[in-house]
Amino acid sequence: MGRQSTAAPWRNWARTASATPARVELPRDQGELAEAVLGAARDGLRVRAVGGGHSFTPAAVTDGVQLSLDRMNAVERVVPQTDGTTHVTVGAGIRLAALNATLAERGLAMRNLGDIDKQSVAGAISTGTHGTGARLGGLATQVVGARLVTAAGEVREVSPTHDPELFELARLGLGSVGVLAAVTLEVLPAFRLEAREEPWPLDDVLEQLDGPDGLVEANDHFEFYWFPHTRRALTKRNNRVPDAVDVPLPRMRAWVDDELLSNGLFQVVNEVATLVPPTTRRINAISARALSSRRYTAPSAEVFISPRRVRFREMEYAVPRDVLPAVLGEIDRWIEASGEHVPFPVEIRFAAADDLWLSTAHGRESAYVAVHQYRRLPFRPYFEAVEQIMAGFDGRPHWGKMHWLDADRFGKLYPRFADAQRVRADADPNRLFANSYTDRVFGTTA
Repeated sequence: MGRQSTAAPWRNWARTASATPARVELPRDQGELAEAVLGAARDGLRVRAVGGGHSFTPAAVTDGVQLSLDRMNAVERVVPQTDGTTHVTVGAGIRLAALNATLAERGLAMRNLGDIDKQSVAGAISTGTHGTGARLGGLATQVVGARLVTAAGEVREVSPTHDPELFELARLGLGSVGVLAAVTLEVLPAFRLEAREEPWPLDDVLEQLDGPDGLVEANDHFEFYWFPHTRRALTKRNNRVPDAVDVPLPRMRAWVDDELLSNGLFQVVNEVATLVPPTTRRINAISARALSSRRYTAPSAEVFISPRRVRFREMEYAVPRDVLPAVLGEIDRWIEASGEHVPFPVEIRFAAADDLWLSTAHGRESAYVAVHQYRRLPFRPYFEAVEQIMAGFDGRPHWGKMHWLDADRFGKLYPRFADAQRVRADADPNRLFANSYTDRVFGTTA
């Protein structure tokens, strides 16, 4: 069968998860995808789909059938809507970079994006990937329809009005109710952003965050990076501008900032901090003060996306927006008291409240706090401490980033979690699409 390949060991990008599947399937269309699912069921094998491998969790791990959706990457339909948006249906395996490029060719763009474009669309929405913006939700909020292959091998079209409960978990549910074959996204006419990046004192950032004229509300997209062991931050404000506004970033400046400093030199900085940990405080202080301001305009996807070539581990939690200063204060105090060395900045982003059952921003305006550690440095003490801090603020972990919570805790954090468990049990009673991670976060019984 042309869709099958020899099984080989697999590792995710962060090297935090690995698998040796019994076989790997690469379906070219929904018919082959359905055959692969039914074949796995006949052989008593579990099934997990894999995209770009950018989840830090074992979400894609399986010793059964690993389904690569890379060949299911076509643009199927482009349908303009009366409200000025456009519905674009794409194969679920298309990578975000390819999606952004094909949208741009058609004069279209995603409403909001994260800062990495290596993921598949299916993987990005299923794990709750998000960008930043006080009036904007994550990528899954931009999904208006999906085509799903179920455990019975059926191809189901789901949407907010057609099988809405299954749609809830199809768009954000870790692939727990089936394998996505295609996704319909609501996209916008292409737009340009003005990017304004400036180093600020951290205390000034926190003081000016809130209110109608605050940094979060007054900008279309606001985020900042705090350098541990310092009181310094890098702020990023991205706002829409008319298409005629063109202030390009000089090519050499872009290379120096995004490749030399953010990747090449940053790699060296982390290596030095690994070899000589006591230098971390001084390195962070120098790095924070060496940052210079820059301001430029570009198509939205070019502003949202940043190259990420330094390999790291990451944990990210969503907390109610109003508790962010208290959360950062506790993290800061723990780092200083513990003696841990953290050369990686902490990233803080924002999102609007939404009503998706398993969205980390369900029912509340949210701030996201992402902690990172270089791949060669121990991460567990730092991440476990952050997780304990987050527990005191009802923090919800990103579904695709490292955490140690289970279904019991999620039942307390998500008002619709029992509904998600029920729909999962109905859609996949024999746990065909399960693995140890999905069993941990959803439980093994309805």
